[in-house]
Amino acid sequence: MMTKKPSDSILVGLDIGTTKVLAIVAEFNALGEMKIIGLGHQRAKGMKKGVISDIESTVQSIQRAVEEASLMANYDIGSVYVGIAGAHIHSINSLGVAPIKNGEVDEFDVRRVLEAARAMAVPSDHSILHVLPQDFTIDGQQGIQDPIGMSGVRMEVGVHVITGATSAAQNIMKCIRRCGLEANALVLEQIASSETVLSHDEKDLGVCMVDIGGGTTDIAVYHDGFIKHTAVIPIAGDHVTNDIAMAFNTPKTVAEEIKKRFGNVLVQLVDRDHEIEIASIGGRPPRKLKRWALAEVIEPRVDELLMMIQAELDRSGFLNLIGSGIVLTGGTSGLDGIVELAEEIFHLPVRRGMPDYQGNLEQSIRNPIFSTGVGLIKHGYARKNRKSLVLEEYSTEEKIGKSITGWVKSIFA
Repeated sequence: MMTKKPSDSILVGLDIGTTKVLAIVAEFNALGEMKIIGLGHQRAKGMKKGVISDIESTVQSIQRAVEEASLMANYDIGSVYVGIAGAHIHSINSLGVAPIKNGEVDEFDVRRVLEAARAMAVPSDHSILHVLPQDFTIDGQQGIQDPIGMSGVRMEVGVHVITGATSAAQNIMKCIRRCGLEANALVLEQIASSETVLSHDEKDLGVCMVDIGGGTTDIAVYHDGFIKHTAVIPIAGDHVTNDIAMAFNTPKTVAEEIKKRFGNVLVQLVDRDHEIEIASIGGRPPRKLKRWALAEVIEPRVDELLMMIQAELDRSGFLNLIGSGIVLTGGTSGLDGIVELAEEIFHLPVRRGMPDYQGNLEQSIRNPIFSTGVGLIKHGYARKNRKSLVLEEYSTEEKIGKSITGWVKSIFA
């Protein structure tokens, strides 16, 4: 029998990745301190490059992860904050301008300038997932975060608009409903991860968070405290695993295991005499392999990925604005040598980002694979307690869109 705990003090994050499904249950006390009480971790089936390819298999993976977390937490899970990723994600910075009606900014003025900023052409097969305000400008005065009550004639706002394929979002919602759950919000995964692996100082000075998962690499750039750029690269850990499987004629499950246990992205860091044993295909006996030979397969693929990230940052124009450097997170960021290789390529400080969490299950949670899951919970708590500057647009209803008026009240109340 599940315990009936106060539902308003418990939040659940659901990270549906290409290689794993994570369900994390957290309880918050009156001071806003988080305690993780449940954890479910299942291998993902039915996902490809962050997008659902088989609904039935995905539903089964979600159900198992949620049941596992529910049993550990002794809590009947009814609603979740869900991550979304994939190469279909696109983003653009937009600007809105509107007059201040009565000389002093009120909620109506903010609503109107935000509506002006989001009035942009979106492909018919895409929907707006997020509108993230960056800063407001009143009569030329820039860098205003809370414009309510300020005097002026003309107000501008810069926003970061994120869109995704409508079908991808609908399929996630369909899986959630099939599991008997409700989605509180659909959150871009790099926004969620940023909530728990980046500090306020890093966001102010300028930082690029790179979440390298199984199927996609998600990028988020912050500067002056606001998100400035997001991107998705459809190359990640699965590609490294496939390279290993092909190079050494071994099953992908074995390739994934030796990648995690013995993988290194820099050949120069590996002991050339160190041997490992790998399984063969078709009942053939296992073979001995030099660990440096494994690194020779991994290094070119990871080098290619990091170069693609650098090219994306260069193209976006933000490469020179990330003064605090690069933060790597996600499962693939756990590979030995990846921080050193990234520093060689970017010529910037690089660190591995893990969930900022201390408490119950800390040893398990402080791992890059949990960044998105923990971030979803933190994002949900901030949103629920009116501390989030993210305007969610994707609705769980048939229509797209939420009340901007409601958002304004929640932010500036």
